[in-house]
Amino acid sequence: MSTPVLNAHPATLPTRCDVLIVGAGPAGSAAAITLARAGFEVVLVDQHPFPRDKICGDGLIPDAHNALRKLGVLDEVMALAQPSSHVGCIGPRGGRVDVPGTLAVLPRKELDHVLCRAAVAAGARMFAPVRFAATIEEGGRVVGAKLNAGDDPREIRATWVLLATGAVPQALLAAGMSERHTPSGIALRGYVRNPRMVGRIDKLEIVWHRAVSPGYGWIFPCRDGVFNVGVGVADSHIEQRGGKLAKKDINLRQVFDDFTRIYAPARELVEGGEWVGPLKGAPLRCTLEGARYSRPGLIVTGEAAGSTYSFSGEGIGKALETGILAAEAVHAGRDRALAEDQVRTQYEAGLRALKPRFDLYAKANKVNRHPWLADLLIWRAKKSERLLRRMTGVLNETSNPGHLVSVKGMLRLFTE
Repeated sequence: MSTPVLNAHPATLPTRCDVLIVGAGPAGSAAAITLARAGFEVVLVDQHPFPRDKICGDGLIPDAHNALRKLGVLDEVMALAQPSSHVGCIGPRGGRVDVPGTLAVLPRKELDHVLCRAAVAAGARMFAPVRFAATIEEGGRVVGAKLNAGDDPREIRATWVLLATGAVPQALLAAGMSERHTPSGIALRGYVRNPRMVGRIDKLEIVWHRAVSPGYGWIFPCRDGVFNVGVGVADSHIEQRGGKLAKKDINLRQVFDDFTRIYAPARELVEGGEWVGPLKGAPLRCTLEGARYSRPGLIVTGEAAGSTYSFSGEGIGKALETGILAAEAVHAGRDRALAEDQVRTQYEAGLRALKPRFDLYAKANKVNRHPWLADLLIWRAKKSERLLRRMTGVLNETSNPGHLVSVKGMLRLFTE
């Protein structure tokens, strides 16, 4: 039996499979693992050979831990990750509260490699570098895809095509699935090695301040004295006349410089450290909006479907969850002989069940726009164990983040 390999040469791409998955990040690999283990013939393609860098905050919060456990790769991930027990929330006036949770940090280059390897080990065939060009359609149904391997065009037929192509909209546009060309938010991050900060920054730190509003800054500790440091801005585009969206006048590099100016640990980290590669920016697609979820023969999953939380920019866990949902729907179609529209209905119902939580995180964006709210929450959380438990519940997805910044929630701050 041949040894499974990543980045198989595109010249060996088959001409058909059960499921073609475009994009080998968390959503695509999660779907590939689930389907391959269920006996489906899965082809997984990505535009970059693995391992490859991916712009992200790299934070693994409880939903990611749960999904990784379900996929059977949590132990392998945690053997590589930097675990942490708290998120440090820091307000504009310097107040701080440490919210306990099951947390870790692992650069996406390593995380995605673990997931993709698990997909291949499960039986999926992975090919890279391969770019998605267009769908193949017959009778109004997607029956495969046109792909480009360098200058070599290829075609592959599939019973289902899953698009897990992330926040960049080109594949969605090519597949006729994009409802919003512009992103929901933008982020900028880099890696800094500074062994002197090890132990001084041992929690996932998120900072709100007028200088970085309507966004936030972060420092997440990785292993070996390396830190992921960055800034994110939600609602980065504004609606203009005619309903078109245009980018706000935001200079992310300036926001980053302001973050390191106003937050002393960030300044010390950068000034006393060594950059591990350049600062890199990326778009975010949030709130399960901006794309159609499915059409005959085609499913959109992961950040392509908007699986990132707008308030915090967290997206790994929900990308994994939506990839699993897509795979489970396809599996149910074969296992229970469901009609195609029933497969799509099951998947879209799964996303709609998640949607209210995304909407609540969007309401919590008030903190990003009005950083003084963070000061108030931190001040009260330091005095109220009950409020701190509610903030922990937000991390664990057992509490409503929108309630913390509602009028009723604000009034409760003074009574708890």
